[in-house]
Amino acid sequence: MKLTFASYNVHKAVGVDRRRDPDRIISVLREIDADIIALQEADLRLGDRASVLPKALLDDTPWRVIPVAKRPRSIGWHGNALLVRRTMKVESGEALDLPTLEPRGAACGHIAVEGRAIRIIGTHLDLSGLRRRDQVRSLLKFVRECEGDCPTVIAGDFNQWGRSTGAMREFGDRWTLITPGASFPSRKPIARLDRLVASDHFRVIESGTHHTALSAVASDHLPITATLELPKI
Repeated sequence: MKLTFASYNVHKAVGVDRRRDPDRIISVLREIDADIIALQEADLRLGDRASVLPKALLDDTPWRVIPVAKRPRSIGWHGNALLVRRTMKVESGEALDLPTLEPRGAACGHIAVEGRAIRIIGTHLDLSGLRRRDQVRSLLKFVRECEGDCPTVIAGDFNQWGRSTGAMREFGDRWTLITPGASFPSRKPIARLDRLVASDHFRVIESGTHHTALSAVASDHLPITATLELPKI
């Protein structure tokens, strides 16, 4: 079974031209056409944390939101949201808190695809290296304490420059670090801040950044993608 995962920091739908344009973000998502998508900065930061992607707009897409929101107008938790194809069965969604001085969190979804249980976690880690390390440890503790040996992908804006340095060292041998390429800033990307980490259930087929005329202006980050294969039991 092959699945395409994506991660995209949508910058609250504000592009490099300083215009907030949720339709443009949706168009980029359609270009990517991934099966499972982790979004960062998908909700406004203040007030009732309303989604920057109106639910009515999402209703016209091939994806639905995994329910993790604690506020009625939000689609995520601390800006992290998860989208999956409507053909996939969503078992549950959960909002995770991460240790930090400012609000940070993660969105966790359990889905079933062709009878296989899969866990996806979307997150946006801290700018501080020490706090990033604590946050990765917290995510790994959550995964260890979950029932069963479930194939897991953690995707997001890790705010980590080095591929295998700093907080990334916490993952160890049972995880595959996937750093598709430079994704920030979107017009002339030099930093590999966005990445995916897959448990050893998966095999990486291919990965890359999605750099098009539209994605270069829709947000200050480029989306990243990875196609992973999950062997049959």
